[in-house]
Amino acid sequence: MSQVEQLVILGATGSVGLSTLAVVAEHPQRYQLFALTAYSRVEKAEALCRKFLPRYFVMVDVAAAADLAGRISDLSTEVLAGSDALLAVVQESDVSMVMAAIVGAAGLAPTLAAVEAGKVVLLANKESLVMAGQLFMDAVARNGGQLLPIDSEQNAMFQSLPGFRVGKSLTELGVVRLWLTASGGPFLDRPADSLSEVTPAQACAHPNWDMGRKISVDSATMMNKGLEVIETAWFFGVSGGQIEVLIHPQSIVHSMVEYRDGSILSQLGSADMRIPIAHALAWPERIHSGAASLDLRKVADLQFQPVDNEKFPCLDLAYAALAEGGLAATYLNAANEVVVQAFLDEKIGFLKIATVVDEVLGRLSNGQAQDLDTVVAADAQARRLAETLIDKH
Repeated sequence: MSQVEQLVILGATGSVGLSTLAVVAEHPQRYQLFALTAYSRVEKAEALCRKFLPRYFVMVDVAAAADLAGRISDLSTEVLAGSDALLAVVQESDVSMVMAAIVGAAGLAPTLAAVEAGKVVLLANKESLVMAGQLFMDAVARNGGQLLPIDSEQNAMFQSLPGFRVGKSLTELGVVRLWLTASGGPFLDRPADSLSEVTPAQACAHPNWDMGRKISVDSATMMNKGLEVIETAWFFGVSGGQIEVLIHPQSIVHSMVEYRDGSILSQLGSADMRIPIAHALAWPERIHSGAASLDLRKVADLQFQPVDNEKFPCLDLAYAALAEGGLAATYLNAANEVVVQAFLDEKIGFLKIATVVDEVLGRLSNGQAQDLDTVVAADAQARRLAETLIDKH
């Protein structure tokens, strides 16, 4: 075993963050927690501090940070406050690995800072590549860090690509197509004409995965798979035309890689995020994840079917944004975040999610993602327009 890894977990109170901590708890001799971060969940943060005793806990919300500091004054953990503290901890020289698990656009700046600091970055924040793919991948190449995918689908592809490293051509490896599998979410078998009436609770009731509310809605609209198409294109250096999405309701085959000789390699496993997390934490070694192994004797069948694009229009919106390039995917992600929150707040109907995102993309002029400030400005512009359009719906 190599030296003890000093780990930062961005988004420690979320589902991926908690799953990462579960894997770390299985290997206390291998990983030390340099810092955990959260936005404002004080009670959950206190529980994590008492259980794991990280050196630092970063709370983005300043008032919540003060509250947390008072609650854990008996511990050795030091509480830091504000978004600048996120950037500071990931760039610390002692830190070797960063789990980037902050959901949405909020995770972009600290994830990019970790990449620029040359860290091993475990990427669960797909929005970093969706919003600023070129900037992000250029930073990886420039600073010599290692980027490892955490989303189960991209991690499955990575495992099915022996010899691949970020920046290596898949054509050289004989790859002709990447297959992204999708469960289809909670509305796979529900008639399209009934979706206007669905509630946030129904949209969040994923049949296979235990996820946060935002990503659960994205799964229900299949925008999550659209964002993964963009993430896949940037991570593996392929075009949208080389990525196919296939419905696989069982969520056992997590993705596939098709080679020019006709071979298709896939990774199978239980629907448990601890598996891809453990793979990335120890890569290229293998460690115990704590997840149950898949019992193939109990797998009745594996079903695959094409996507109903009329029922799930968000997927086409993502492919179109990827093909357009520039800031289109930034607009897509920003508008989607705003509209999904409006749906969760019961301000807008489920079918309006795709409608408003499409309107935002149609109204904003595209441009080039020249730097982080340009991306942040484009994100804000799309959010403002989405809010305006929601009010009109």
